[in-house]
Amino acid sequence: MNFYNFAFYKGDWKRVHFFFFQGTALKIFHMKLLQEVGEYLYIMLQAFKRPDKGFVFRRQLLLDFKRIGADSIGIVAIVSLFLGAIIAIQMAYNIDSPFIPNTIIGFSTRQMMVLEISPTFISMILAGKVGSRIASEIGTMRITEQIDALRVMGVNPANYLILPKITAAVIYFPVLIIFSIFLGVLGGWLSSIITGIVPSAEYINGIRAWYDPFTISYAMIKTVVFAFIITSVSAYKGYTVKGGSVEVGQASTDAVVQSSILIILFDLVLTQLLLT
Repeated sequence: MNFYNFAFYKGDWKRVHFFFFQGTALKIFHMKLLQEVGEYLYIMLQAFKRPDKGFVFRRQLLLDFKRIGADSIGIVAIVSLFLGAIIAIQMAYNIDSPFIPNTIIGFSTRQMMVLEISPTFISMILAGKVGSRIASEIGTMRITEQIDALRVMGVNPANYLILPKITAAVIYFPVLIIFSIFLGVLGGWLSSIITGIVPSAEYINGIRAWYDPFTISYAMIKTVVFAFIITSVSAYKGYTVKGGSVEVGQASTDAVVQSSILIILFDLVLTQLLLT
């Protein structure tokens, strides 16, 4: 009597059936994950080859500066300004001890904007805005066979489409994050004046107190890593899409979700490496 007949004889067939198919599902998931990682690395290797024509690369880079960077200034400004104001108000609400100076409100607002809110939270917002745009743009070119046409003309489509976007994001995102930090601190200052939660002079003293220049370096390192994750993952999802408009929409959603998960994961890794 073999194992399956024995299990069936003992009344445990359903349990054997469950574990058998669960193991098969895990194997399929691992194989699919390895396949996606391999495809991603191959496409990135193709993308980072030297451009055939420098002036074409520079033209695409300037266009992506506008699409990826300049077009994102508005949402970064609005979100950062209000987040800074919210942080300052919440800090003032939670500090009710007379032994804690009011300068802590300005100090905490600055630290939270520099260390986490601007580089991580704003990057996740950019993943939604920029990442979905990249995935849908390249995905539409894939399903309309424009990428195949580029390859027929002797152009490296991965290099032509992906490298300018990664370069633009890596250069422009740190500028957006510095802008976000400034507006966040400004928003906290404006909220302190409007609501009267803390005198302006004490808030400014808190901003200037206990400054460590490495925190800016830490924020910039995270920003560059996040910029690469957002653009490369989104470009990969769009580049490998198959089907029609529904699949392009699904690829855009997958790009945002996967980029956000990787941002959180690498945020933990970089924090462990750089701050401990």
